[in-house]
Amino acid sequence: MSLLNSEISVKGKKSIVIYFSRADENYAVGYVTKGNTEIIAEYIRDITGAELFRVDRDVPYSKSYKECCDEALIEKNNNERPKLAKMLDSIEDYEVIYIGYPIYWGTMPMPLFTQLESLNWDGKIVKFFSTHEGSGLGSSEEDIIRICKGATILPGIDIRGSMVSTSKEKIENWIK
Repeated sequence: MSLLNSEISVKGKKSIVIYFSRADENYAVGYVTKGNTEIIAEYIRDITGAELFRVDRDVPYSKSYKECCDEALIEKNNNERPKLAKMLDSIEDYEVIYIGYPIYWGTMPMPLFTQLESLNWDGKIVKFFSTHEGSGLGSSEEDIIRICKGATILPGIDIRGSMVSTSKEKIENWIK
């Protein structure tokens, strides 16, 4: 059963961050060598000791921001599950799963759907985060609850991409 419950502690539990992040040309910041979501994933790793698993499309999105947006919209409109460069086969060894992503067209990028739908969520604790420039969490909370059946879903957090470099304390407070 999926519940939004903020009273469950994640301290000291074995964890992993499953995330999608994109560098190249990004909205509001220009070209970047590391995506905003990856920076947040690394903050979580540094704070909790979590392992990292990066979700990548088999064929990367365009380096152009506009072309990437166009590609992502087609995938979303067609409800596609793009092939991934590699799949995480199991989360059996983890108690806490952090899920991170930029908001693409109101929710997670479709490659993350590909990965998350392949996993068994029974008994897991899930915390999720998004990076964005005004979309907040979009409809991703509902998507996470729908996909992660059997997990306890804790409240998510959204971080403006332009604020990522000053968000470590906000992330620390969210993890506590």
